[in-house]
Amino acid sequence: MPLPVTVVGIGADGWAGLPGGSRAALREADVLIGGPRQLALLPGECTAERVTWPSPLRPAVPGLLAAHAGRRVAVLASGDPMFYGIGRTLSEVLGADASRAGALRVLPHPSSVSYACARLGWPVEDTEVVTLVGRPTELLAAALHDGRRVLVLSAGAATPAEVAALLTERGYGPSRMHVLEQLGLEQLGADGEYGPGRERHVEGFAQEWAEPAGDPLNVVAVECRRAPDAPRLGAVPGLPDTVYEHDGQLTKRHVRAATLAALAPAPGELLWDVGGGSGSIAVEWMRTHRSCRAVSVERDPARAERIGRNARALGVPGLRVVTGGAPGALAGLPVPDAVFIGGGLTVPGLLESCWDALPAGGRLVANTVTLESEALLAEWYRRLGGELVRLAVAHAVPVGGFTGWRQAMPVTQWAVTKDHPPRVPSAGVPSAGEER
Repeated sequence: MPLPVTVVGIGADGWAGLPGGSRAALREADVLIGGPRQLALLPGECTAERVTWPSPLRPAVPGLLAAHAGRRVAVLASGDPMFYGIGRTLSEVLGADASRAGALRVLPHPSSVSYACARLGWPVEDTEVVTLVGRPTELLAAALHDGRRVLVLSAGAATPAEVAALLTERGYGPSRMHVLEQLGLEQLGADGEYGPGRERHVEGFAQEWAEPAGDPLNVVAVECRRAPDAPRLGAVPGLPDTVYEHDGQLTKRHVRAATLAALAPAPGELLWDVGGGSGSIAVEWMRTHRSCRAVSVERDPARAERIGRNARALGVPGLRVVTGGAPGALAGLPVPDAVFIGGGLTVPGLLESCWDALPAGGRLVANTVTLESEALLAEWYRRLGGELVRLAVAHAVPVGGFTGWRQAMPVTQWAVTKDHPPRVPSAGVPSAGEER
């Protein structure tokens, strides 16, 4: 049986903070793999060959493990290896059952999140965590809600200033920020003062942040406070139309909320947003959970760029934008869990391509305001069932000195799940010209 790979979590306090089991694993190893900072924390009694992680790390892991097969390998990780750490990568490389099968042994250390919450008196279960290690700062925007507490895992010394700038730009300038450095080391020296090589805690307001870059090993804690004039963005679909940049091609707020309800996003699922327009459906799909993914397909280059800007502004910079016309642009995309078609329904082959791409249990939702596309949806509804609804929204507007209703164009929506049994035997759908 191959020797297990042992992953040892280590903190800023280094060797002194390790329990006996972790020390023994490092002493007994033939090979020690880790970052330069982590390897430097080990004393000379750890005599194993030391190997520094190459960059990029993830593609190199299988080859590195293969090169040292048959030797006792210990991998160093910061804090808890299974919390945004190397433990996840090793589990994926060695197999989902690696720990239970004895191929992977994980010895965790308190994470920076545990330390930060302990220092601030914040319950861990009530604290949102956002990592910016190797990720864009814009990710933080999706976690901003008035009164919430957020911990940001920093990418380096520049992260606190970047967080302060984003908070101020997004209307959260009044938020109090705490920067906690070198968590796990002694907080104070014998003289009762902070100093190099000790924990350090700096705090202030985002809109006034002027602290110079400090230690790269830091966590930023944010007490979210929204400025009075900043828009309130809720946690459920149906954001105000005004938060989107658009040229009129926007699924309006109330229809958008109904559309996301029909799409029913769940954690980890992937959406195809076909005919993206402003990207609002894909953006709000991804905002429902941090693990939700989406691809927005838009044939107009200017609109495609606008989708990217909306995604970054609203905290989902990971939205993938494909510039091209469907169905051709759908080729090679990963299999979706759900598809939304917001335009181009009468393009030959579009509905067929989207339907064929869905696995069993996948959902398809299509919206239209034209009679031609409505007739097409009615035919597909006749064949496959699902739910066909008309959404009508009216807004109160001034009428002279009084108030009346202004009716928006009604939207016909078809929603169907692929494992829904067809109501009639499948038949060909009449072709139609491209909708303009």
